[in-house]
Amino acid sequence: MRLPARRLLPATALTAVSALLTGCFSGTSAEGDGDGKRIRVAMMQPPRSGLSPLSDDAFKLSRWSTAETLVKLDADGDAEPALATKWEQSGRSWTFEIRDGVTFHDGTELDAEAVVRSLAKAASASPKPRILDGVELTAKAEDADTVVVTTGTEDPLVPQRLSSPQLSILAAKAYTGKTVDPVGAGTGPFELTKVNGTSSATLDRYDSYWGGKAKSPGIDVKFVPDGTARAAALRSGEADIVEAVPVSQAALLDEDLITEVPMPRTNTLYLNTESGPFKDASLRAAAREAVDAESIVKGVYEGRADVAEGLLGPALPWAAELRTPVSRTKAGTPTGQTITIGTFTDRAELPEVAATLQQQLQKAGFKVKLDVREYANIESDALAGEFDAFILSRATVLDSGDPAAYLYSDFASDGSFNIAQLADTGVDEALKKAGGTATGDARRKAVVAAEAAVLTTDGAVPMLHERVIQGDAAGVVGAAHDPRERELVTADTYVK
Repeated sequence: MRLPARRLLPATALTAVSALLTGCFSGTSAEGDGDGKRIRVAMMQPPRSGLSPLSDDAFKLSRWSTAETLVKLDADGDAEPALATKWEQSGRSWTFEIRDGVTFHDGTELDAEAVVRSLAKAASASPKPRILDGVELTAKAEDADTVVVTTGTEDPLVPQRLSSPQLSILAAKAYTGKTVDPVGAGTGPFELTKVNGTSSATLDRYDSYWGGKAKSPGIDVKFVPDGTARAAALRSGEADIVEAVPVSQAALLDEDLITEVPMPRTNTLYLNTESGPFKDASLRAAAREAVDAESIVKGVYEGRADVAEGLLGPALPWAAELRTPVSRTKAGTPTGQTITIGTFTDRAELPEVAATLQQQLQKAGFKVKLDVREYANIESDALAGEFDAFILSRATVLDSGDPAAYLYSDFASDGSFNIAQLADTGVDEALKKAGGTATGDARRKAVVAAEAAVLTTDGAVPMLHERVIQGDAAGVVGAAHDPRERELVTADTYVK
């Protein structure tokens, strides 16, 4: 029998959470223009790069429906029109027709030059957006309404790449400073009007939106890294939509207020193949055999996750259908080697996963130290290979709807997110083949073959596939439940 929500948190805890959130959300529930309330959203991670669209912050801009791309993806990951209405391929070049009647939030008009400006900025960024890893991309305006995008080699995924929020099209004003500033520069139904550092953000409805007037007058965002506080904000009525409710809190909420969706997100133990104990493939194999993912799913995730069979999970059902047994290195015997595992606090379950893995690996014969910090303070060390192992919750189709980009980014010799420091010619060849294969069944088979090549190295040990748990208050209508984490508040979302 489910307990009433009001009995699930001590009054002192609710008071503390209310004090934490009051200020950002105070007064934001007032009626706006007689057609609904402003939407109060509690987000998990604060901005890492000042909301620059060239960083992972781009997905916040997308989830708030303020920045848009030329192309968007349907439920199957196929490309469909957005700021571009149609496109066609000719060898290495793709021609895109730009939508008429679109204005940026500063009132300037969308045209081919604006598209070229944004794409050129992304293509020349350092580091590049993940979706452009290994891709040489140029764009030119053929006329006021037509853009030609050309890649160094023939690329069947150009439309899907251009759907990445990191390739959002912004007004010229966004590029006048040293960093890209999205305030007042998007084309979506909501205009980003104010950013208060890593604390909060404000968006107002953009009444001249090309796709029709949004149903809500605006969005008030509060960044709440603490998962308990986010869940309590939903329960206490401080927030209307709560992002990433921790598994530990889901059971404490009314089931009618939460939605659970299998995600293309894998919790993986990356092993440093370049230096330290795990340079030895047999010790990587020993670590892989020591991992008991089922106990992590049951003990840490309370059954709200799926044990991994590979890097690609049930959100991509075709992967399991195509997967075959992987050749593995024989496990060696650990003899007290000391290893340091890094992870971060931003995802509430990861520190507990780390503690469980510490016990499992120590039982296998390793000595294990943990280094747990906020993500912003640990990412650079992880990418520099400062850890023997790193636990990461990683979206596998975040950028293009196609996992080839994620596999390349994380496991190619020149991948921009190669935490495993992997440099394997067989893996590189498999990744190159997957990336160059035309969309459809042949590409899916090539992707699964690339996954197998990675798993053979034991540079990554997939443990489980997460499910996103989102909280929506009883009065919320039309909130998106997107496994790709691209949509949250749309033009159709409102609070009764």
